[in-house]
Amino acid sequence: MGMTTPPRTLAEALRARDDESLAGLLRARPDLLSPVPNDITQLATRAGTRASVVRALEHLDRFALQTAEALAVAPDPAPYDTLLGLLTGDGRDDGELRGDAGAAIVDALPGALTTLREQALVWGEDERLHLVRTARELLAPSPQHPSPTGLGPTVSEATAGMSPGRLQEILTAAGLPATYDPVSAVGALSALFTDRVRMGELLDTAPVEALSVLDRLVWGPPYGEVTPNPTPPVKWLRDRGLLLPVSTRTVVLPREAALHLRAGRAHRVPEPLPPVVAAAAERDPQAVDSAAAGQAFLSVSTVEELLKSWNGGGPAILRAGGLSVRELKKTATVLDVSEPVAAFWIELAYAAGLLASDGETDERYAPTPAYDDWTELPAEDRWVRLATAWLAATRTPGLVGGQDAKGRALSTLGPGLDRSAAPEIRHRVLALLDALAPGTAPEPETLLARLRWERPLRGASTSAGDTTDLRSRIALWTLNECELLGITGRGALASQTRALLTAGPAEAAAGLAPLIPEPLDHVLLQADLTAVAPGPLERPLADMLAALADIESKGGATVYRFTPGSVRRALDAGQSAADLHAFLAAHSRTPVPQPLSYLIDDVARRHGHLRIGAASSYVRCDDEAVLNEILADKRSATLRLRRLAPTALAAQIDPVSLLDGLRELGYAPAAESADGDVLITRAGARRTPPRSAPEPVPEGPPLPEPALLGAAVRAIRAGDTAATVVHKDTGPAAPGDALPRTTSAETLVTVQAAAMTGSAIWIGYVNAEGAASQRVIAPVRVEGGYVTAYDHTADEVRTYPLHRITGVAELADDQTA
Repeated sequence: MGMTTPPRTLAEALRARDDESLAGLLRARPDLLSPVPNDITQLATRAGTRASVVRALEHLDRFALQTAEALAVAPDPAPYDTLLGLLTGDGRDDGELRGDAGAAIVDALPGALTTLREQALVWGEDERLHLVRTARELLAPSPQHPSPTGLGPTVSEATAGMSPGRLQEILTAAGLPATYDPVSAVGALSALFTDRVRMGELLDTAPVEALSVLDRLVWGPPYGEVTPNPTPPVKWLRDRGLLLPVSTRTVVLPREAALHLRAGRAHRVPEPLPPVVAAAAERDPQAVDSAAAGQAFLSVSTVEELLKSWNGGGPAILRAGGLSVRELKKTATVLDVSEPVAAFWIELAYAAGLLASDGETDERYAPTPAYDDWTELPAEDRWVRLATAWLAATRTPGLVGGQDAKGRALSTLGPGLDRSAAPEIRHRVLALLDALAPGTAPEPETLLARLRWERPLRGASTSAGDTTDLRSRIALWTLNECELLGITGRGALASQTRALLTAGPAEAAAGLAPLIPEPLDHVLLQADLTAVAPGPLERPLADMLAALADIESKGGATVYRFTPGSVRRALDAGQSAADLHAFLAAHSRTPVPQPLSYLIDDVARRHGHLRIGAASSYVRCDDEAVLNEILADKRSATLRLRRLAPTALAAQIDPVSLLDGLRELGYAPAAESADGDVLITRAGARRTPPRSAPEPVPEGPPLPEPALLGAAVRAIRAGDTAATVVHKDTGPAAPGDALPRTTSAETLVTVQAAAMTGSAIWIGYVNAEGAASQRVIAPVRVEGGYVTAYDHTADEVRTYPLHRITGVAELADDQTA
């Protein structure tokens, strides 16, 4: 649909768009869809609200934003050539922006204007470009909100309220004809400042010190403080209107004068082209994939090790939520990583749904049932699940250790870590890495510069060297997390990650599988009570070895150390000495060393010699000498033991604490049940109830589905005809009955046809209370015995049961065109 005359309002400009263009606006600004506008006028009103405009401006790139800023300081409406001049200058800078830079602006400006028009921030033809009033208010200069361009108010705005006598003094000092009409005086001064020749002649007579003052103000901020008795250079500028008073102590450089000094440019450095992401290093793509695969396997192993350490119940949850600093340090020690890296692994397990609160009265963290399913997957599938969860997560572990807006510390798994922009930044960083040649590692500073160009309003700073804004910090954290997770290898994007981004999880897992080493079924036992695993182990072997020995070091090979405590742990899990001897003999490529056999037999001989039960707790032993030894040991005083019988002691602490206390004294007690049987402690016994992974906090309304966009556009179009709809005469009606009458089949066919064509129809409707009414509706969906339609009568979208529609009638042709 076209227009023969230029639009006078944003609503008219939107009304002139075709359906595809309207759908594009709603797709780019989904907040306009909640709820669906009743008509074009309401859509235009909503598109001009402050919150919606701010959100739209935040999604502009640097040059589109600079174009909007230039329009904010241009006359309204502004011709295209005026806008171009504000971006390239008037040619007095000896070709500074008339070479490649100027050509780039000329080439990029139509695209920037197209973006602004598509998002309804600019409307009108090229001869009359209008910036939406709310955007102009946000971007235009004022004392309260300085312009991003560094320009001040116009002469007319700065002289508002100035006495005619003072205006006359300025005209006289500037060499202009006298006029006592304030409007004419302001116009004459504005004309002087915008006249290149006369303005140049005026500045030629200025003192050198006055030109220095202008140099300090010209690129902003344009405001300066003055004393009651200003210096001669400042007085010279103030007398001629080059500095106009804002208050008794503040003056401002008017916009027209500043633009002359800037050679007509609104920005010091227009940036029509995005910065190029430079390469820091070129690496062999195969080496990159191998390094990433190794780190991917390590990430899976690390998460598994973390959750194994919390198998019997993890750390307690703080009253305010989250993990305490002490528990984070403890976890970092277990994983042999720094505390920030430990926070990352914990948050990753939580985001993947493998970790949650157990929901008990004394709340603690523990693995979820999904963790058991995850451990049964192949290593490549486990990595894909972690990587997918990381990409979508809004929780930002890099914030741990900082403070929120109220000065409260941010803790791991605690509140306040969600940042809705994190997924977008992660995807954008990976997209920029994907655009580089395979094996290319980017220069981080150039990558940050590119991100700041793409979303300049999302950060607190636009300085190329300042990385303190949140967006830049999240990008840097993303690069580090990519290396930890195996998304990148040696700084370059791995091919399996490219497959994850473009083809999907299945293809990524298939690409990673050949790069992960096959698990081994053996270890190498050594005489110093250690075992060396020369690679990843099969799961049953790894689980058993983890119960029987402690990990001493990791790397290309894992070293396990056997200790009395680790052997006791295996015996507590129900293994016998014979079982342990057989296990080691079956899985060692070297003979079982004699010291290891002696260690197992010695611990097994003493294991269960003492029995712990609940009295509060008790100790019983057939050997009285052992109990006498315990009572004589001064270190046992904290256990508060007393003798009940020659072979039994009672304690005032719980059985678990008594078990731990005696083990610290060097004994190997075993817990027993009320029936006197030894209790077996099995790993992985504690799980939370089924928990779903945490939902990411959305940044804004979700992107609408194509079907919703089409229905919304039809409803908005129909709303424009609601007030003027006329229905056809359907023939004589029964006495006292004004409702249209059709059969059920005719009703269904007509409604379905209207939904397909987007046309409006007239219906008769009887509600649940039996009240009859006539309505004009524009059907958008017919399913399940209901029709969802825009009701022109009620001015909203409603759903009607088909069996309550008495009949349908078409509308007049001139109203449905």
